[in-house]
Amino acid sequence: MIDSLTTFKPVVATVALAFMWLVEGLVPMFEGRRERARHDVSNVALGVLNAAVASLLFAGAILVATEWARGNSFGVLNWLGLGGVWAYALGFVLLDLWQYLWHRLNHAVPFLWRFHAVHHADRELSASSGLRFHTGEIVLSSVARLAVLPLLGMTVGQVLLYEAVLLPVILFHHGNVGVPAGADRWLRWLIVTPWMHWVHHSDYQPETDSNFSSVFSFWDRIFGSFRLVADPRALTLGLEDMERRDWATLPGMVAMPFTRRHGRRRER
Repeated sequence: MIDSLTTFKPVVATVALAFMWLVEGLVPMFEGRRERARHDVSNVALGVLNAAVASLLFAGAILVATEWARGNSFGVLNWLGLGGVWAYALGFVLLDLWQYLWHRLNHAVPFLWRFHAVHHADRELSASSGLRFHTGEIVLSSVARLAVLPLLGMTVGQVLLYEAVLLPVILFHHGNVGVPAGADRWLRWLIVTPWMHWVHHSDYQPETDSNFSSVFSFWDRIFGSFRLVADPRALTLGLEDMERRDWATLPGMVAMPFTRRHGRRRER
């Protein structure tokens, strides 16, 4: 099981990213992207670093935490006495709700935003942006999960199922893909789509602070954070006052939370 935790996410991410990269080259929404390969390589390099850190520091801890909850009948799913497909279904929904709440916290708490801003600084949004998170954010979110997973009573298998769906959906809704407006409209009744998530990557703060969902789009409707624009190509992506060396290179991304310009959003 520990081998599954350490190898599963990189394999899924590699396959999904390769597919999205091909589609982005064929039907892009945003034309004229500069140095596409260099941009994506920097994002992927950060994602590989994060995968290594998460595997080294947290794969074993997650296994211990979830097995403890199972052995002690601890957590929501165990208290409800659910098993089989119902436990997997409810566990999936509850973990996705946690993702929504954690994402909102990353925007609301200045210390967390310092790290999360690395993700938002990308002005040339693409599927590889779905892997672009500062290592500090990965560590903080993994520590929080160590408390949340036992509280929910989830097993490793349920976590792996969620990750199997989460990663491709994240790469899809970050992708520079010209999804037809009608198709996107139908899809976003259930899952987060590119037209929805591009708004979240606007440099305008009221737009940045919207559309926090990861898989299911209905969390934003339930909690009043759903927002759309008529033409996504009119959005200004990224953050203010960021030079290319700050947001498009691996050294710039790693250093960003510790500099004075650690990610400002346009307020007006």
